[in-house]
Amino acid sequence: MLFRQLFDAASSTYTYLLADRQTREAVLVDSVFEQHARDAALLRELGLKLLYTLDTHCHADHVTGAWRMKVALGSQAALSAAYGAENIDRVLVHGDRVRFGAHALEVRAVPGHTDGCLAFVTEDRTRVFTGDALLVRGTGRTDFQGGDAGRLYRSIHEQLFSLPDDCAVYPGHDYEGRTSSTVAEERQFNARIGGGAREADFVGTMRNLGLPHPKQIAVAVPANLRGGRPEDAVLPAVPAWGPVVTTYAGLPEIAPEWVAAHRGAVHVLDVRDAPELDAELGHLLGAHRIPLDDLRARVADVPTDRPVVLVCRTGRRSALATQILRKAGREDVANLAGGMVAWRDLGLPS
Repeated sequence: MLFRQLFDAASSTYTYLLADRQTREAVLVDSVFEQHARDAALLRELGLKLLYTLDTHCHADHVTGAWRMKVALGSQAALSAAYGAENIDRVLVHGDRVRFGAHALEVRAVPGHTDGCLAFVTEDRTRVFTGDALLVRGTGRTDFQGGDAGRLYRSIHEQLFSLPDDCAVYPGHDYEGRTSSTVAEERQFNARIGGGAREADFVGTMRNLGLPHPKQIAVAVPANLRGGRPEDAVLPAVPAWGPVVTTYAGLPEIAPEWVAAHRGAVHVLDVRDAPELDAELGHLLGAHRIPLDDLRARVADVPTDRPVVLVCRTGRRSALATQILRKAGREDVANLAGGMVAWRDLGLPS
């Protein structure tokens, strides 16, 4: 099984990608609205078909990316039936199986942080995705959204601490950079519920945490009860000048075929050294040349009347050039995907 752990620094949220290596079918656990481009790029680059976006609960600190993924990729949004949320394609209950290729996740209800918290366990019980119910050396809070400390204590003991000792625990958040743990570790060392803590100990601890409410709760909860759909159903703006795609590395790229068909609508900036322009790959007619070594000092020489497409041999140097222009304040820029090698392989004119 293919597995990736992703992170959103703004909300300290972990997103998890799981996929079958043969069928390329995938699921995404706890996606973040603002990280759509990153996650979609990773799916595209790995050649994966997203079947489901799974949310462990109705989040109070970020908006799910489920609706954006559904619009962009045709995936299905899945959430606990307890919330009665809108725009959910599959409501989940305890004991369900979510299948992707030869793999499946077992759904376990772990209420207590909220009424509808779920955990997802791999069939071989080597991984569990615990959302906010069980964190690394901590637990989710229980003072809003129907939280109940006693209920969370029982959920963790019955549904999570009953898993094998070496089952890896992957939480929904961590604020100290901890990425994972194991069931045995948390059973022994968890600061709130480990070390033989009884229910009364846990309830007393949770009652006295004194935490401030999440800053995004007024926005996040209503949005998540719509499955992540904005009130006006309007997606964030995308570049209007061409079909720019953001890579997993965070770089804007554009396909050579589009550039060839719209050559007059863009300014092509070649960042190779002079001898390369007349070598075997040639260059694009009318391309403006500023060597990469000189670009930072010559940003003002790049015209602003048209979008800029950066070019080099393979797209690696021009990727850096794209970043240089973006840091200088230019938003209408994109790297030529694959560079002149891709241009030649496609048989485009140079």
